[in-house]
Amino acid sequence: MSKRKSAWRIWAKALGQKDGKDDREADIIAGIRTLIFISYLVTNVAIVANAVRHWNDGVNNSVPGYNNLKM
Repeated sequence: MSKRKSAWRIWAKALGQKDGKDDREADIIAGIRTLIFISYLVTNVAIVANAVRHWNDGVNNSVPGYNNLKM
């Protein structure tokens, strides 16, 4: 078995149990699951990148009324 086929077999098993009537149908299902996984991954990367990019936007580090405190 070639390395490419072996890697695909391992990846397909990592996605979940083998579904389908035959190997061809199982490969199509694994391909669809791979596309769904990639879309989740891209979405999560975009969310994290946006959060990091806007981490301290508009944050005023001073405490309101701090200078008016009487001790």
